[in-house]
Amino acid sequence: MFEGSRVTDAVSFHARRGELKTAVRVVRSRVPERFRWKSAVAGVSKVTGKLRGLDRMRVEEPIRELVIELPDADLRREVVLDARKAGVDLDRGEILPHLTLADLRRLSFLVRVDVGRFRRHMKLPGDFHEPIDTAGAVVVGRGISEYHRRRAHKLWLSVPDPDGPNALRRHHQMMLQNADKERREAEMWGALAKALLDQKK
Repeated sequence: MFEGSRVTDAVSFHARRGELKTAVRVVRSRVPERFRWKSAVAGVSKVTGKLRGLDRMRVEEPIRELVIELPDADLRREVVLDARKAGVDLDRGEILPHLTLADLRRLSFLVRVDVGRFRRHMKLPGDFHEPIDTAGAVVVGRGISEYHRRRAHKLWLSVPDPDGPNALRRHHQMMLQNADKERREAEMWGALAKALLDQKK
């Protein structure tokens, strides 16, 4: 595509045509930033996650090298997490904290969430001192937080306006209580995801 096109449009165009090497070159040629460029890299990662063998390596490795060289630590971290959602591992221990199952259990206890919920979405080691998939744990934590946030929002929208002319009925009060519970769950899981990232490497 022409030089002045948006990076997301250019990457999407080449990805649809199966021209992933060209899509990678487009990403490498643009200035990294947290909006369109980040979305473009996520688009490449999504397609890369479906590849296998040498085809995957030829796309994954150049992206990984680019991400490692990013001067913005927060952007580097978020690109790695976006890729992990697509099943692509761009971190070989250079970017995210090195955490063990003991760390995960300790942090889960501190923010008061059930660490067992992780096992529904990812594999955890059997020994406390074995490393965990930090990116995977953060993605799962954020995903569960978003799940509860959406549930809370849906409940709030189902209740009439408390300032309206009619008093809330008992089942409305219960829905508000459940919404508040979902909100707290969302906050706790979000706090856990943040705590995992904030640990020292």
